[in-house]
Amino acid sequence: MGQREHLGEDPNPIDGIIPRYEQRTEDVIVRVLPEFLAEQSNPRDSRFIWAYTVEIDNQSGRDLTVTDRFWQIADSRGQVQEVRAAGVVGETPMVKSGETFRYTSGAPLTAPSGMMRGSYTMRSECGESFDIAVPTFLLDSPHEGHFFN
Repeated sequence: MGQREHLGEDPNPIDGIIPRYEQRTEDVIVRVLPEFLAEQSNPRDSRFIWAYTVEIDNQSGRDLTVTDRFWQIADSRGQVQEVRAAGVVGETPMVKSGETFRYTSGAPLTAPSGMMRGSYTMRSECGESFDIAVPTFLLDSPHEGHFFN
């Protein structure tokens, strides 16, 4: 399940040493922090598991609902997978003006490295729909000598 947080009160913002990716569309900022899950991965079986935490920071003057998501996932061997689905992590959260919604999800790859990019469809209370971009982010594991980027 995702978490709703008020801006300025986030005790664990996405920042630090690990690369963070950020994209602004209109007055909505999407931040992504990927993390390789070594304990759930098995390189011998070509199983590389990633978690990614997403923050949707609504700096607009209106409440917005995440209605749909689109992901394009590419691995370092050239396989591309597209995912289109309703909402995020099983819900269609409303992100109130001045608040941040955060969730964590996962992505399995059959190659050691890859990248993801995508978008969310947002709907305002007056019924207007528009897409916001998710920044392209890298899934570089320690099991590949050269990185995908």
